[in-house]
Amino acid sequence: MQYDRIDARILEIVQKNNRLTSDVIGEMAGLSPTACQRRLKRLRSEGIIQADVSVVSPRAVGRPIQVLVLVTLERESADIIDRFKKAIKLSTDIVNGFYVTGDADFVLYITARSMEEYEEFTRRFFYENRDIKGFKTMVILDRVKVGFAVPVELPPDD
Repeated sequence: MQYDRIDARILEIVQKNNRLTSDVIGEMAGLSPTACQRRLKRLRSEGIIQADVSVVSPRAVGRPIQVLVLVTLERESADIIDRFKKAIKLSTDIVNGFYVTGDADFVLYITARSMEEYEEFTRRFFYENRDIKGFKTMVILDRVKVGFAVPVELPPDD
């Protein structure tokens, strides 16, 4: 996966607003709309752009309860880790899941309609899973910063 300075500029632009047309992105990056479309297509096909998403307010869609959960597995083995990763991917309540180092094995960002609904989720997802040693819930009081923008490093000059 390689990209040049123009690709880096396109990545900066689309991370701020992915609804811009190729005409606008091209103008901002110094390209024709057709050249911009080609580059965007390549950036997507190479997996540099992984998704085009809209960030939705959980509260606005009836899911005001937001929590971060630190999950510790009973033991770390490839099959247990893979099984838990699959369970995370299949759960619609889990918005983000991260396999991490440190005191926990996974960090999950979960939304729910109520604390009662979250408690039902914990019973179903955590307590019924023998691979889980324990979990710790942190209720989010305020989302201070939301986004997925990654700082784009400029490639070295040739």
